[in-house]
Amino acid sequence: MTLALPDCVEVISGENPVGSVIWLHGLGADGHDFEPIVPELRLPADLPLRFVFPHAPTRPVTINGGMVMRAWYDIVTLDSEGRADADGVRESTAILEGLIAREMERGIPADKIVIAGFSMGGAIAINTALNTPHALAGLMALSTYLPLPNEVDGSSGSRDLPVFMAHGSFDPMLPMQWGRLSANKLEETGFSVEWHEYPMAHAVCPQEIADIREWLLRVLA
Repeated sequence: MTLALPDCVEVISGENPVGSVIWLHGLGADGHDFEPIVPELRLPADLPLRFVFPHAPTRPVTINGGMVMRAWYDIVTLDSEGRADADGVRESTAILEGLIAREMERGIPADKIVIAGFSMGGAIAINTALNTPHALAGLMALSTYLPLPNEVDGSSGSRDLPVFMAHGSFDPMLPMQWGRLSANKLEETGFSVEWHEYPMAHAVCPQEIADIREWLLRVLA
């Protein structure tokens, strides 16, 4: 059965893109959430990129009383352990893999594709990085955590993947400790993680955007 890919918002920073950034939003948001960040990145004309912002499917979310909203998976508890619905994580990982394959079909090589996400979108990006057969340009995981920590050791993703992780020190929704512990786990299994923390809540700040810009220039150059 052919995987149905979600509708996406696409922003091209310049003609004839040479790389792609597939960026997943957080709980209850949609693909437009990070669209305004693209011009703030001030990317050079000689590095035109395609930004792909997919819309998550709608589903009931347990911690929100079963309310139906856009979510990459169900959140079943407020605790870090067992928080993520494993089947939902795997389904959305397959969606992201499908989006990677589509970018490759459009002429973007795997080593010019960055997968990124904020909050639960970042969790899907991490899980995909752990399992993808492709040698990607990088993983950008913002204000997020490992959704399936018990499966990291047996994962097959390339440990050479550049990883950018960032978190707000005042995050009331996903404590920074969760992000730091997830980064430590990735490092223990062979990944090299570039860790950043900022004095902010569950959000993105100007300094973080500047750091993302510098990182993208490095991994996609």
